[in-house]
Amino acid sequence: MNFKNLIIFAVIVLALTGCKTATQNNLSYFRNLGDAASGVMPQGSGYDIKIVPEDELSIVISSAVPEATAMYNQPQSNIARRGDYNTQPMPRLQTYIVDKQGDIMMPVLGKLNVAGKSTSEIEQMITSRLNSTVKDPFVRVELTGFFVNVMGEVKNPHRIFVNSQRYTLLDALSEAGDLTEYGERSKVIVIREENGKQMYHRLDLSDNNVFSSPYFYLQQNDVVYVEPNQIRIDNSKYNQNNAYKLTVVSTVVSAASVIASLIIALVVK
Repeated sequence: MNFKNLIIFAVIVLALTGCKTATQNNLSYFRNLGDAASGVMPQGSGYDIKIVPEDELSIVISSAVPEATAMYNQPQSNIARRGDYNTQPMPRLQTYIVDKQGDIMMPVLGKLNVAGKSTSEIEQMITSRLNSTVKDPFVRVELTGFFVNVMGEVKNPHRIFVNSQRYTLLDALSEAGDLTEYGERSKVIVIREENGKQMYHRLDLSDNNVFSSPYFYLQQNDVVYVEPNQIRIDNSKYNQNNAYKLTVVSTVVSAASVIASLIIALVVK
């Protein structure tokens, strides 16, 4: 009898250990890195962001002779950039908002179509136009910022203002407080507008090949959605069933109470 109990106890311990290990593995990232102490992650590209309508650009043109390029720059103002909330704006050159046609209007140079170009490509385009009138012009183009939304099973889902042109999926998840224990790490969805259509792609954070995905580097107005794991789904169904049962019981009890009150009232009469 003691031997039988010992076997049952051993089986239970092994089962619990296996469940614990599986749970720990499900919560980890990049599980296929192996046991090596160091290594090289898969490399990808795609953080060279392309400009789209409603982007805000900062463009500064200079040269060895400041007077030669002053006419190409907008005057300074105290208008805050989009996303600079609760801060005191400082004097700076005005920015350019890309219109629906993908154009901006610059002093002297006039209308420039910038949609679909990177900031470095815009710099080259402006520089080529200035070469005939300005000696050794220096052009600096920056995307002042953009927004991404992080939703689902993260600790702090919210809209994030990004002031960097190299912003990754891991950056967004870190700023959202990381995934909860109920987040499905193998099914993180990035939704992106491409050629006028909303496209989506699932990324597996347990696989280090995520670094080579074109969706790893986020772009303007991307939506990151972390799907719930099966535990969260099952708990939700359980809670819904319990809530339904509680509602039914409460209704029955209330109805019974009303009927009992009516019967008592009739008996008293």
